[in-house]
Amino acid sequence: MDDELYTVDHVADVLGLHVKTVRNYVREGRLKAVRIGKQYRIARRDLEAFTGRTAEAPARETAVRHRHAEASTVVQIEAISFELMSAVSGAITGSLQGRDFHAQPMRVQTYYDQERASMKIILNGPVGDTAALLDLVNHLLTR
Repeated sequence: MDDELYTVDHVADVLGLHVKTVRNYVREGRLKAVRIGKQYRIARRDLEAFTGRTAEAPARETAVRHRHAEASTVVQIEAISFELMSAVSGAITGSLQGRDFHAQPMRVQTYYDQERASMKIILNGPVGDTAALLDLVNHLLTR
């Protein structure tokens, strides 16, 4: 074979995307890939066709794994008004704006049950970012 194959992880790193996003592109047919066993491999020419630019080969001998830690947290808030829920949700969303594009992704979901006046916040991401969002929520709820 004269065409180099890349893993989904490598393509995600190159594109600055989450691995699941790259897999979805493959499944949707937007990014051509071959399945080898249980994993996808993307040919260099297919990655270049997808991005419109020359792909760089992964540096095998200098590849370094970077340690990272993630936290998954569910925050349940009872007896919260619609107005306060909107303020909390807006503050969380606003705090995520301007994050470094290459940083680990921070995923946030909010749900509000108006009938029960109950809010659920699901946070998944780097430990420090999760802690900062928890501090923000705590601050908004205790002021």
